[in-house]
Amino acid sequence: MNSRSGTVNGADLIVNHLVEAGMPYLFGVCGHGNVGFLDAAFKASDQIRTISVHHEQSAGYMADAYYKIKHEPVATFTSCGPGSCNLVIALAAAMMDSSAFLAITANVPTSQFNRMPFQETGLQFQGDFPSVIRPYVKRSFQPTRVDMVPLAVRQACQLLTSGRPGPVNLDVPLNVFVEEADVEAQPVAPQLNTRSPGDPAQLSKALDLLLGASRPVIVVGQGVLLSEASAELQEFAELTGIPVVTSPNAKGAVSERHPLCYGPVGRNGPYAANEATRHSDVMIAIGFSFDDRATSAWLDGYTFSRTTKLVQIDVDTTEIGKNYTPYMGIVGDARASLALLSEQARGRITGTENRYAGWINDLNGKRDLWNKYQNRFKDSQDMPLRPERLMDSLAKVVPENAIIASDVGVHHNWVIQLWETLRPRQLLHSWGFAAMGYATSGILGAKLAAPDRPCVAVCGDGSFLMTPHALATAVEYDIPVVWVVWNNYGYGSIRDLQKGFFGGRELATSFLHDKTSTPYSPDFTNLAHAFGVDSIRVDHASQLDDAINQAIAANKPYLVEVPVSGDIRPVGTGTWELPPLGHHEPNFLAAARSQGLL
Repeated sequence: MNSRSGTVNGADLIVNHLVEAGMPYLFGVCGHGNVGFLDAAFKASDQIRTISVHHEQSAGYMADAYYKIKHEPVATFTSCGPGSCNLVIALAAAMMDSSAFLAITANVPTSQFNRMPFQETGLQFQGDFPSVIRPYVKRSFQPTRVDMVPLAVRQACQLLTSGRPGPVNLDVPLNVFVEEADVEAQPVAPQLNTRSPGDPAQLSKALDLLLGASRPVIVVGQGVLLSEASAELQEFAELTGIPVVTSPNAKGAVSERHPLCYGPVGRNGPYAANEATRHSDVMIAIGFSFDDRATSAWLDGYTFSRTTKLVQIDVDTTEIGKNYTPYMGIVGDARASLALLSEQARGRITGTENRYAGWINDLNGKRDLWNKYQNRFKDSQDMPLRPERLMDSLAKVVPENAIIASDVGVHHNWVIQLWETLRPRQLLHSWGFAAMGYATSGILGAKLAAPDRPCVAVCGDGSFLMTPHALATAVEYDIPVVWVVWNNYGYGSIRDLQKGFFGGRELATSFLHDKTSTPYSPDFTNLAHAFGVDSIRVDHASQLDDAINQAIAANKPYLVEVPVSGDIRPVGTGTWELPPLGHHEPNFLAAARSQGLL
């Protein structure tokens, strides 16, 4: 963008900057506070497309998913008061998952600050909506004059993806959108992503430690996906022969069909993954935050052992040593660090022998045991369906290039455990904040980011009902996505906690008719039809594959309702704790013995 001056209003300055920054979409909801912004978007509609949704939360989820797929940010627009407050959950979800979008929020006119006009957030401070979202954005900018807009929008756009990505807020009073001033627009700022590998000498020492180990393991987190370091990860693993496991949020960083990949760790990880980490003698963790669900709540000896020598590499200095004290800590970008490690390894590894053959054979045996156990349930004809049966049909029918988005609920645990993720950014979910309704709406943003790939959202009945209006948006804008509604008549994951920790007592977690206590569910197929979405309900296990295939092949918005048993829980290889409630012991080996596999 060339610097230019002239009389221009604040909204045009913002929209023109977004266009020149290459943002293709605006997602949001109108309101009296942002009508000036919408006028600017109208004038630029041949350069940036506006998608009007039916709840601000959906706009944020769509923007979050768009970034996770394409690694390019878009913007949302919301009005003052409840409009922008409705966006807070989506901002929190993006912040917790290091996903970037620009949240343009409207505020009341500056001439009315401190008078408590309609929808001002200002009991303690004037026009104070930025304080509402302070924990959930990298920064909030509030230009209160038109001449403040160019710097604010430039800095906001630059901050989105500089360093660790995250959402940024531009809070604009109504009059600043509309008023004109003779100001100079600022050029789009260059991105500041410097790919530093970290200290080469420290990396060299870390490599020596790995190559001298008996049972080394590479643990990767979402930082590898954000750095687009999958090729470098696979090269390093193949060069050294060291097994790889991922955090649940990094599934697909390397194909889970790769012989050196053992899947995600944590309470719902496959058996070999947790065994690889808890029995390793040296571990290199790259871009991994060691959160509670991925570590079995930091309980020693379940997923990780504190006797393991840990090398931790992260671009964010606050992550190093936050939850585990590393033997070595290195500040570096995942892609650059892995590339340098491979370069160093090529000079030290001779021959083709696998120095870790015994370790790999042991892990392969554990993977085989896991697969034998899970394969026993794939052909079940029970109705409601066993979860394993539904996951197997998805694996068989959904094309390999598809994007799968999992919403939040008990079904998410099954997706983490059984969905074989083949490539980076193939699986979308709200991990850190676990925001329900994320996939139901976010799948639309994923499809807009990857229009040539099938996009399927797996949603629990509880999570789907959080943002069902996403179906209307899909029809209005002809966004061909598929929703598979996993119907188990309740908030299943919380129901399981109640029953497990409170003597079987249950309240407010099952969907029931109050007077009769019989299970209740909306007719999801008729609900979809009311929105103008084709739909089908699976009444027999034999219908499942054809129903999913028909929905994907239709290439239009389509809903598949699948009754799934709420009484079958994922087998545990790790654990999770909510102090002071305690934790359950892993039950996989006992389950395998009961099936005659041990």
